Amino acid sequence: MANYVWQKSTYSPDASNCVYVADGPADAIRLRESDTPNTILTTTTDGLRHLMDTLKSADRRSASG
Repeated sequence: MANYVWQKSTYSPDASNCVYVADGPADAIRLRESDTPNTILTTTTDGLRHLMDTLKSADRRSASG
């Protein structure tokens, strides 16, 4: 496994159930979850931004209804 520099997401409140993020080459972003650290997802900054916008939108809809 490559040696990435992982940073805990600021959205992860405690030591368990954390999402970690690492930069990669050519606009690649790596994501992993603390419970399964050997499973690494790769996306782009645009892909991650779209995911975050979708999750925030869904959260606003569930809070209002």
